[in-house]
Amino acid sequence: MAFGWIDEQAQARRRAGLVRILRPRPADSPLLDLASNDYLGLARHPEVTEGAVRAARTWGGGATGSRLVTGTTELHAELEHELAAHCGFEAALVFSSGYAANLAAVTALAPHGSLVVSDAGNHASLIDGCRLARGTTQVVAHADPDAVRKALATHDGPAVTVSDTVFSVDGDAAPLAGLAEACREHGAGLVVDDAHGLGVLGDGGRGAPHAAGLAGADDVVVTVTLSKSLGSQGGAVLGPARVIDHLVNAARTFIFDTGLAPAAAGAALAALILLRREPERAARAREVAAELHARLTALGLSAVRPDAAVVSVRAPSPEGAVRWAADCRAAGLSVGCFRPPSVPDGVSRLRLTARADLSGEQIERAVRVIGETRP
Repeated sequence: MAFGWIDEQAQARRRAGLVRILRPRPADSPLLDLASNDYLGLARHPEVTEGAVRAARTWGGGATGSRLVTGTTELHAELEHELAAHCGFEAALVFSSGYAANLAAVTALAPHGSLVVSDAGNHASLIDGCRLARGTTQVVAHADPDAVRKALATHDGPAVTVSDTVFSVDGDAAPLAGLAEACREHGAGLVVDDAHGLGVLGDGGRGAPHAAGLAGADDVVVTVTLSKSLGSQGGAVLGPARVIDHLVNAARTFIFDTGLAPAAAGAALAALILLRREPERAARAREVAAELHARLTALGLSAVRPDAAVVSVRAPSPEGAVRWAADCRAAGLSVGCFRPPSVPDGVSRLRLTARADLSGEQIERAVRVIGETRP
């Protein structure tokens, strides 16, 4: 029977409590949202949605082709210029998603004969980039510059280290300065995914690399997503102009993918302009995360201290995490639920995302619901 093995895997998932389902949400959900990645509360901001509408009316519903054919508009070029300027890099290149940006950066910068050193806690998009790269990958201990240093010392040739700046499961930050130092000792490049840092960390939300003093370095490449703090969709790679030129010519997820839809580019550009005008939103997101952590741990819950806007609360089991999230939902609170294989250590969690637009009353309500529904 064709695809008969699918039924076996479905049964195994059910037995392990790991079945995932889609829950379409209405336009006006009554739930308090601590599950999305809308860190700055910009996805529904009037200026951001108007940016999307204006772009769609001007450029149409789609990019109409790949970036090298018809999919690059003046709007894409403006967004790239503004992203690079905001984050402190020489150039930027916009992709249809953050996932595509990570695949591009890793595969195009790790040719045959190279070594890729990858943090054990990296996001799936970086992991898949390593799998697709023609270089050899060595996975090292989480957030450990010495482990990176030792791995690089085993290789004589081109090398690159890849890491999240803020890890999506626990919300802890990578030691960027230490990683850069280890790479420079061996002439290796550093590629970091700032999906959870852009808009939250650094002066005015300029990102974790900017905060670490790495912005504009000729040996550092940064990937970002437009779908979190900027409330839109898409991704980008930032770095030296010669690296960006290389990606235009060598990155398959750029060359063969349709360009980012104009509406998404317009929304991201509007959000970036708004963030420049209201840089305090970044600090507010961090404040909300710190307050959530303090209140939850005061209840005796095990929560990881957040370095950005992600607050991770440990659950007793995959089934317990699913039940906890469902009970929160029934009580009017939407939270994330992370279980194996999405978590590298096998520990299930509720994953909460702080938002800059959360009020004190909403924070108090969220903590109360989580505490009352704990397994």
